[in-house]
Amino acid sequence: MPINPAQRIAKWNNKFKTDRVKAALDDMRDTMYTNVQGVFPQIAAMELQVKQVLDGLGVSMALYGMYLCFGRELWSLIRHEVSGESAAKEADILRKKWVDRELDTAVLAAIRSQVFNIPIPTP
Repeated sequence: MPINPAQRIAKWNNKFKTDRVKAALDDMRDTMYTNVQGVFPQIAAMELQVKQVLDGLGVSMALYGMYLCFGRELWSLIRHEVSGESAAKEADILRKKWVDRELDTAVLAAIRSQVFNIPIPTP
């Protein structure tokens, strides 16, 4: 039997009572703060490397944001310990996604190889 809309609304309201959400976040804040202190410098360093590749290839600054998004997606793969052929295949899927969004495949390949040292997938 499906839940009616009034029941769904009531469940959502109970789940997102702000005092409960605040208490949960307060409990996790110290750990979250410690985590971001370790991660943010890594992200900043990765983004600097991506920008250096883009600078070297003469990419327009108007496109930096999208190339940085690609870099963040590759960084996430590495952070989740995806490596070898799996990383190469996943990176190629991401490359195709960004090529479909009209980014240059050679620039994406340069970011993949020069910043993240991810190889081209084997055919």
